[in-house]
Amino acid sequence: MKKVKTIIGLLVVSALGNAQELQSYINEAQANNPDIQAYEVRYNIAQEKVNEANWLPNTEFGAGYFVSEPETRTGAQVARFSAKQMLPWFGTVSTRKKYATAMAETDYVDYVVAKRKLALAVTQSYYKLYGLKAKHDVLDKNIQLLKTYETLALTSVEVGKASLVDVLRLQIRQNELQQQKEILRQQFVGEQASFNGLLNRNTGLVVEVAGVANIPENDLVMVDSLQLNPELLRFDKMYESVAKAELLNQKESAPMFGVGLDYLPVQERPDMTFSDNGKDIVMPMVSLSIPIFNKQFSSKTKQNELRKQEITFQKQERLNVLESALAKAVAMRNEARIAFNTHAKNLRQAEDAEQILIKNYETGTIDFNDVLDIQELQLKFQLNQIQSVQLYYIQSALINYLINK
Repeated sequence: MKKVKTIIGLLVVSALGNAQELQSYINEAQANNPDIQAYEVRYNIAQEKVNEANWLPNTEFGAGYFVSEPETRTGAQVARFSAKQMLPWFGTVSTRKKYATAMAETDYVDYVVAKRKLALAVTQSYYKLYGLKAKHDVLDKNIQLLKTYETLALTSVEVGKASLVDVLRLQIRQNELQQQKEILRQQFVGEQASFNGLLNRNTGLVVEVAGVANIPENDLVMVDSLQLNPELLRFDKMYESVAKAELLNQKESAPMFGVGLDYLPVQERPDMTFSDNGKDIVMPMVSLSIPIFNKQFSSKTKQNELRKQEITFQKQERLNVLESALAKAVAMRNEARIAFNTHAKNLRQAEDAEQILIKNYETGTIDFNDVLDIQELQLKFQLNQIQSVQLYYIQSALINYLINK
């Protein structure tokens, strides 16, 4: 079987024939959504922390003045100046930078997950708008059909083949459908505001959605797996960052050594003449800092080991949740396909029944009660078909989010 490589959005928009429009909405949302912008800033901060990790302990400078000048053979010591720099163990700075880089990579995965979730929310909201618009259009067509039947009924009344009750029933039915249209219009306005909110723009802007869509005969082949989902990769990055934290802990538990210099100016002795009279003192110094009481480092090691176990359990738990979500989404998508096919078959039969009624009218007999019953069945099947299409693509969007990296 030929492998099919899918990308985000391809599965759920190809059948609508309006992929570019939906993708442009997703791009706009990812560029303007405040939550995504906050994640991006957080990642930029994490990247900057890599530069922050390149540091050394403060250089120490000291100066002192002898109130009571100590006398030496070469003269009296006047003051003392010192400079000292402690240096971490070999490789500590580079290990610290690697740890900061690992933390930045974790934040980047969070950023990717947030963008994917936003794309999923935009896609699902888009298909809700599609469903509301499609139902609105179907109701409008059915109202026009009822008006046609009303005209037939009025003609039948004139020739005594129908009563005004039939006309009134057809008008009442039109009123009911008109009410449903108004409700759908309000629901569309509400969902449109939610959709625009995801794009961080004026909630009153009109959203263009695609026309009527069908469910494709075959689903695209799923070749990726849950293991590539960024939600799970995030735990791998977290595990890696803990491993880097332990390496840094080992480096920081090692000794630190320092280099320094003391400078002591010396006054000349006025009562004596010799070669080193008043010679200043320069004293290079080396120091070593040993963490003898290093319980904190052994405790950090234990904490890091426990943290690794925690991340492993968290990843397994998240995998279980995603597997359940995937199985449920696939099942619901299959249900949508089954329901769509059933409603299509029922709709064809209802249309056949409608044709029979129309032919009966041509022969001079028509039962408008049957007309209303058939019209109501047709509308039911049409609305259910739209609901199935909407459910199919919403679940396809979720499946695409779960299995693609």
